[in-house]
Amino acid sequence: MPSNTDTVMPPSLPSRPSHDHAGTGAHPAPCCGHDHAHAGTAAVTAAPSDALPQVRFRIEQMDCPTEAQLIRDQLGKQSGVADLYFNLLTRELTVVAAAAADVAAVSEASARTLRSLGMTPVRLGPGDNAANAAPDAARRARAGVWRLGAGGALAALAEGAAWAGVPEHSPWIGAAVVAAIALCGLPTLKKGWIALRHVTLNIHFLMSLAVLGALAIGQWPEAAMVIVLFALAEKLEAASLTRARRAVEALMQLSPEQASVAQADGTWQDTAVERITVGAVVRARPGERIALDGVVEQGASAVNQAPITGESVPVDKHPGDVVYAGSINESGLLAYRVSTAPGDTTLARIVRIIETAQQQRSPTQRFVDRFSRVYTPAVVLCALLVAFVPPLALGLAWTPWIYSALVMLVIACPCALVISTPVTVVSGLTAAAHMGILIKGGAFLETGRRLRVVALDKTGTLTRGEPVLTDVEPLDGRDRAEMLALAAALDSHTTHPIARAVVAAHAGPLAAVDAFEALHGQGVRGRIAGTLYYLGNHRLIESLGVCRPEVEAALQRLEAQARTAIVLADETQALAVLAVADTLRDGSREALTRLTALGIHTVMLTGDNRATADVIGHAAGVTDVRAELLPEDKWQAVTQLRKTYGPVGMVGDGINDAPALAASDVGFAMGLAGTDTALETADVTLMDDDLRKLPAYIGLSRRTSSVLTQNIVLALGIKVVFFGLALSGAASLWMAVFADVGASLLVIANGMRLLRTADVAAGQRWRIARRNASGEGS
Repeated sequence: MPSNTDTVMPPSLPSRPSHDHAGTGAHPAPCCGHDHAHAGTAAVTAAPSDALPQVRFRIEQMDCPTEAQLIRDQLGKQSGVADLYFNLLTRELTVVAAAAADVAAVSEASARTLRSLGMTPVRLGPGDNAANAAPDAARRARAGVWRLGAGGALAALAEGAAWAGVPEHSPWIGAAVVAAIALCGLPTLKKGWIALRHVTLNIHFLMSLAVLGALAIGQWPEAAMVIVLFALAEKLEAASLTRARRAVEALMQLSPEQASVAQADGTWQDTAVERITVGAVVRARPGERIALDGVVEQGASAVNQAPITGESVPVDKHPGDVVYAGSINESGLLAYRVSTAPGDTTLARIVRIIETAQQQRSPTQRFVDRFSRVYTPAVVLCALLVAFVPPLALGLAWTPWIYSALVMLVIACPCALVISTPVTVVSGLTAAAHMGILIKGGAFLETGRRLRVVALDKTGTLTRGEPVLTDVEPLDGRDRAEMLALAAALDSHTTHPIARAVVAAHAGPLAAVDAFEALHGQGVRGRIAGTLYYLGNHRLIESLGVCRPEVEAALQRLEAQARTAIVLADETQALAVLAVADTLRDGSREALTRLTALGIHTVMLTGDNRATADVIGHAAGVTDVRAELLPEDKWQAVTQLRKTYGPVGMVGDGINDAPALAASDVGFAMGLAGTDTALETADVTLMDDDLRKLPAYIGLSRRTSSVLTQNIVLALGIKVVFFGLALSGAASLWMAVFADVGASLLVIANGMRLLRTADVAAGQRWRIARRNASGEGS
């Protein structure tokens, strides 16, 4: 959680409740039921620190946890290997060496081991991108499609001939079957042999056993059809997973490849983004995307930050404002100075976090992994009993029972069950990112549905965190604009936050001030157009002797509303009463109303005084307001809330809220208020500081949990049905493959429905922006 360098942690402060990010100590599950993360660490990252001795590989065949498990089994026990990091989205493997001197030996041995597993590792250099390390992947994919088509045609021809009455063991059918298996089945049979050598009950071993068993009992056309259907299934599943992978990769493609950079002679030159250094001045024309994070130096424009923050309307940018890589410059010409390196922009960190998050197992994933470790061996044992017990114990014919056992082996693999969870979690994480909600992992995506109470800090969370002018009350019928102009002229000579709020509220030119003087603890004074004016607090007006009942009444009324009141006066009388306050963020009240509608209890935790806290809490719609709290008090409040209500979410700025954030089940940070810290440390980051994303996050979490439950029920239900059909002799091998393929595709498609959440949210933001624009236009 966000660290707090200014606050001493309570001695008994507990660490955040464990979410088992990496599944430490868990044994790999069979088939596809493997943890995407490396084992043996307390946390998982997409790649280790660059300071560690390491070697990186791009492995084209590593697109399923089945392959990752084989690699982990073999490399994990190899001498000199300290750790393994898998990134299935980019098919990247990072091998960490035990010592720097071992890197060369570990690299050579790892490559040799990977090739022995039937894989083609490509060594990556320090700056290489794993996604671009397989230039011939498209060619191989096209060749695979042609082989699949030819093999499918031959298998269909053999099956059709058998249905037409041609003997199944005729040379013509035998030749077609062998050709079909050679075209489509050799990779599967090879992987099945590798799995057998390593005693692994994965899908390739089970499918190979089913095909060879069908050939052995004379079901030649069916054996060919099974291997073709399985190859088709792998192609379809790969295509579905590629869509999920591209949804994440599309985020990185928001950043342009080139940008116009200022040269020493005053000209502009298009330069590759990766060559642009921190401190360079970059130009963004209207309609272009911002190439790198930076600070505007010249120009003004409306910038669409929706790809980064999810904001519904473009944000006006002026000199001094921050711009983000991937956002769109919509109107004016901007020149900005680059503040971050190309690989360290806000957009790049978002992509890295999502890549990391997809490796961290959610609670449902951990359950499925544990279940599959028992399920697959149990089903294989049942298949063996079905194959041998009836013939041996009851004297029944061998062939029908062996055939039924082979059907059970095909349907036994829990691929549909296991593969649905990572696809669903990745889809949910990506949808959240498109909505401007950055979630650090599947555990936090699922935990949102369990939250029963949300605690919020006041300053900088419910409120904007800086005062704004709220009231100008002229006395004795004076002109409001004139009073504000006088106050702004006086306050323009000081940097006090209240003074800045007064100056910001005045849009016109400022009058000249002579003989300006700051009055310590009271206010300021200065001469404007020959008249001496004072602007300050109640004590200053009392000392001048110009305080009267109507001034007192105005001060008391405004202060009762948690506003800081000041008075403008000359040497003889009070002229106006002004007030500033830290106002609610746009959408704070709506967010809390929606949280209440979701059944979430809301609490405000603040160190501010009781009167101010009550006013802000009432305005925001919080019924449980706890004021005058130290950081340790907030931590104790979160601990007590968990005992009373259940899981707690804490929203804060990550500084004085650090103990409370550490004690919560899910810590939320405001992204714009502190993007760097928030992105690196928070469990969930609200990228545009819009609290309305809190109920959106909880809603997404509940939908994700619902989809995960649907997928588990669907996958297990289909298998139960086909187990029954297999035992009754009504199911065939190709029907079992169809069932396994169909279940896998159904759960993948169902999981990827979550990506539509981002599309719906984008549509809603577009409609809101249109409605707002229409309202302003009218």
